[in-house]
Amino acid sequence: MSVAADTGGYVGRFAPSPTGPLHAGSMVAALASWLDARAHGGRWLVRIEDVDTPRCVPGADREILRQLAACGLHPDEPPVWQSRRGDLYARALDQLHAAGLAYGCRCTRREIALALAASGHDRSRHGELVYPGTCRPGGAQPVPWAEARAVRLLTVQPDGADACIDWTDDRLGPQHQNLTREVGDFVLRRADGLWAYQLAVVVDDAAQGVTHVVRGEDLADNTPRQVWLQRCLGLPAPRYRHTPLVLDGHGEKLSKQTGAPAVAVDRPVEVLRAAAAALGLSVPWCPDVNATLQVALSGWKAGPGRSELVA
Repeated sequence: MSVAADTGGYVGRFAPSPTGPLHAGSMVAALASWLDARAHGGRWLVRIEDVDTPRCVPGADREILRQLAACGLHPDEPPVWQSRRGDLYARALDQLHAAGLAYGCRCTRREIALALAASGHDRSRHGELVYPGTCRPGGAQPVPWAEARAVRLLTVQPDGADACIDWTDDRLGPQHQNLTREVGDFVLRRADGLWAYQLAVVVDDAAQGVTHVVRGEDLADNTPRQVWLQRCLGLPAPRYRHTPLVLDGHGEKLSKQTGAPAVAVDRPVEVLRAAAAALGLSVPWCPDVNATLQVALSGWKAGPGRSELVA
């Protein structure tokens, strides 16, 4: 797996999952990523992250692209679909296996929970049990590669030390996570044969030359896993900015899973003004989409988007 090619500047992306149309929260992330790319004179890409096929809704990808277009958010290249890029992920997995960094696993979630409970470590993080290392090479039950149900990535340093990840988020500031103890060896290929989000997003960001990732704050916890995977594959790490979340009347994050309504793109100026307000930008009423975007862009350059481009 080669590192991303030199793109000559900023490359950003918006990468929605087609589990339904865009709602107010996802529109905030779309607008923020577009604004940051335009503020830096860069390119903006759209990637449909549809590797989790059981959760994808037929036609949602087309609706998402329609919503973006109605709001004037046009990508600079044709969109790509992760479901068509499996060969890239397979090559990355082979590279990790050859380097002794990826290994097969036969454990079920119940077996993982029982093993953790037996060792007195039964806590979970965001619903994910911290893998106890049962199937690690040299562990209690190593698994031949050909017999693996799932594939996991080692999260320890070559000398056996914990993998501690430090990075600086452009909005949240300095961040730290002990990946070994807080997450553990995470899945790269699922037991059902589908590619895991972490592997697909890292491979695609590198292949597309993405230099800056602007996305919702709910994804900030994924960043240490992605940085570690970038290091294991010898890939460059983008710069990250995580935007504020849009909450419902109960203080919960808007999501498709909780029935957040689709944005009404028959009124795109209203949609853009609401998204800009969630980003801390005051955008007065404008006669059309283009004027609204230009006002929002001026505000982004003067405020949230004024960080310098890192070479």
